[in-house]
Amino acid sequence: MAKARAIVKRLKAIRNIKKITRTMELVATARFKKAMERATEATAYTKKLTEIVADVSASLAEAGEEGAVSHPLLVVRPQVQKRLLLVITSNRGLCGGYNAGVLRVAGQVLKTRDLTIPMELEVSGKRGVNFYKFQRQPVVKSYTHFEDKPSFTEVEEIANRLMAEYIAGGFDQFDVAYMQFHSISKQKPVVQTLLPIGNLQTEAAAPVSTTKVDYEFLPSPVEILGEIVPASFKARLFKCFLDAAVSEQVFRMVAMKGATESANDMIKSLKQRYNRARQSQITSELSEIIGGAAALE
Repeated sequence: MAKARAIVKRLKAIRNIKKITRTMELVATARFKKAMERATEATAYTKKLTEIVADVSASLAEAGEEGAVSHPLLVVRPQVQKRLLLVITSNRGLCGGYNAGVLRVAGQVLKTRDLTIPMELEVSGKRGVNFYKFQRQPVVKSYTHFEDKPSFTEVEEIANRLMAEYIAGGFDQFDVAYMQFHSISKQKPVVQTLLPIGNLQTEAAAPVSTTKVDYEFLPSPVEILGEIVPASFKARLFKCFLDAAVSEQVFRMVAMKGATESANDMIKSLKQRYNRARQSQITSELSEIIGGAAALE
């Protein structure tokens, strides 16, 4: 009887865990839908803004005005003397291999980099902060206030600081390691270079038209580039955080669904074990009754 009671106790615990994982799956699904809407809207905006910057830069270059209007964020420095890497992870766990994938690609960059070029590390998310703390990897800045709904205002503060440091010569290359969202069935950990802003035409989601676009600048090209180039960088950095947020919910949704299915399998297996144990106990009790009756005769 003790064995059957132990199985019943374990069944109750697994059923409680199943309720929790199922609830977390539903919550992740609801958050994913909202995060995906924001990511989709940001993708369209970022794509169009990138195309405009690429067209304007190409138009000015063909007009022979490139030297006069060259924006500091567009200039590729001939020699990289210092790099900055931002790693975007989650604040919470129970999201499968989400953080492991991002930390893996970031680790590859740290291992394969040129050791003669200093690299500073910034981390977003408690999981990444704790990981590098355990690895004793110095982190210059950490951000733990980003949740499933990163706001543009919060990202803009980081972007303004990064642009100011880059223009002042604080670093020569800025990379972001994050989980890039393609679709609900495809998310890929990548390391993307955001500064200096590279060939924008190749980075656009759709091919840029080869038809020459003539621009009439009002006000001056310097003022126009001074507005749209920083806006393009802010939008691209914001999209990285949005992709990370929606990918995290996808990974958590899949992980909790797998945990719920595993709980169902365990419940089924434990029910079979309980039935066998109960059957064995009943058989033993019947044998004792029959033996006692036979002894009385």
